[in-house]
Amino acid sequence: MQQQLAILGPGLLGGSIALAARARGGFGVSLWARRPEAVAEVERLQIADRATSDLRAAVADASLIVLCVPVGAMPALAAQIVEVMPVDAIVTDVGSVKGTVCAELAAIFRDRGRFVGSHPMAGSDQTGIAFARADLFAGAAAIVTPRADSDPAALAQVAAFWELLGARVLQVAPAEHDRIVALISHLPHLLAAVLVETVASEDPAAFDFCGPGFRDTTRVAGGPPAMWAEILRTNSTAVRAATEALIEKLRGIATLLDRDRPMTEFLTQAKTQRDRLRLPKTPHA
Repeated sequence: MQQQLAILGPGLLGGSIALAARARGGFGVSLWARRPEAVAEVERLQIADRATSDLRAAVADASLIVLCVPVGAMPALAAQIVEVMPVDAIVTDVGSVKGTVCAELAAIFRDRGRFVGSHPMAGSDQTGIAFARADLFAGAAAIVTPRADSDPAALAQVAAFWELLGARVLQVAPAEHDRIVALISHLPHLLAAVLVETVASEDPAAFDFCGPGFRDTTRVAGGPPAMWAEILRTNSTAVRAATEALIEKLRGIATLLDRDRPMTEFLTQAKTQRDRLRLPKTPHA
């Protein structure tokens, strides 16, 4: 019998999950969007088997539900679906902050449904369902974040789902996830924005001279400001610690500017670390 997948949220990740799940088979896909215009766009692009703005209809027969809305909207949405979804449905999410999200959602789904948090590291500065693609998760890391009370069978199924979509699954606790992504995702976004603002304040005319290095370095600063402000605020403790570590590192680097050998050694070490990164075949944020 075909499994039923309900995706709540029609953005880049929700649309790409739908495309990947349909391409790799085994799922009937329902995609929920709040606005009728978004439902019409899903239907026009033929991204899901069924598109609807009726939340009850979207989850009524789902065996797996994926929350693809901003982290701040997840608890309210979860509270809406918990009473209308199948009692044994598995619920996961794609939020980039896990500590508070996992605690809140685990409480909501304690007596009905089985929740396991997850976070695919496959976003982009290009947002919206128009940019969705079936290979978005190919080779990308998908971080699964079980709690001590997570159901083992649900954990295994969530991990298998991301593997089916082409991702490589990593598993850490929610708090450890937030510390890690503060370093590798949230701090880089903040740093890209600071770099753009530094140029803007020091010499705006310099933007006319930008080459691919500056564009590549600051690409992620093109992401949705409201969404990223919420992410940074929700994970503020870990981001603040990462920011303070970066400031200390920059202070040390400034002392190397007139010392050729130490600077070369520093840059060589950084290049070696960068060359070791396991990168997917397609670019991911």
